[in-house]
Amino acid sequence: ITEYPSHASCINCHRQQFFRGARPQICTICHTNPGPRNSTRHPFPNPREVFDASPKGKDAESDFDINFPHSTHVDIVSELRPQAVEFVRAGWTRMRRSEESCKVCHQTHMPQGDSDAEYATAPPKDLGDNFWLKKGTFKTSPIGHTTCFTCHSVDTGIEPAPTNCAACHAMKQKPPPADFDKELWTRVGLRDRITRDAWSTRYSSGTFRHEFASHAEMDCATCHDVSALKTLDPRSMKVAITSCNNCHITATSDDGGILNFEIDSRKADASFRCVKCHLSFGTQPIPESHIKAVAAMAGN
Repeated sequence: ITEYPSHASCINCHRQQFFRGARPQICTICHTNPGPRNSTRHPFPNPREVFDASPKGKDAESDFDINFPHSTHVDIVSELRPQAVEFVRAGWTRMRRSEESCKVCHQTHMPQGDSDAEYATAPPKDLGDNFWLKKGTFKTSPIGHTTCFTCHSVDTGIEPAPTNCAACHAMKQKPPPADFDKELWTRVGLRDRITRDAWSTRYSSGTFRHEFASHAEMDCATCHDVSALKTLDPRSMKVAITSCNNCHITATSDDGGILNFEIDSRKADASFRCVKCHLSFGTQPIPESHIKAVAAMAGN
């Protein structure tokens, strides 16, 4: 479906709204300037690439969540694509299938690459040690049907078929709190829907940057339990704090663990804000999982 329905499809349910006021509010859903002399419409939300570039699309929020079973696809997708070969310690080995599958749908968004400009937008001159969004922070997810229809098509006969919308699209439920600062998002001034959607669904760390050198070298499975991911259950997408072991969690603060340092700082000053990993979560009580992770690294 790539075009708005005709009025006949709408009027059965919305007849009263159609005749409410000189410019009925319901008409603005489709029309840019409702009236008898102007029938111009906003781009239809599908395909997203076109809609997102429009004024309405930049700030739009979908009424649907996507049901995508990662556990079903992680092996199948990699089998259907050529596997890269890498040279490791004088021997040839194929990259793990799960890693290859992840790259089919998820790429680094707005990568910095070799550029000297690391920030997504120009930061304030008095930024200091405060956080500002950097390029390469997020990974993309498919925003349209193109990747899905590679396999799920009339020709292949693989279910769910392209006509079965309800198989993948479910009405959006109220999500849990995310580590997202709306005021900061406004100040960053990006108006990029992919970034906004990714940032506003960060249920673990709002500052984690995928393109950071040490992070980019790690496998996806280091942090993500792909087989357990359920896109309709935000709790399944939380990253366990133990994924940060050794680098950010050490036996003591003197060993360089930033989590150790921030926990010690909070114990010394109840007003201390945890900012290395968090935005809106930084003032909340320290989760028990964090305390246990530090204790485990200390051998307690």
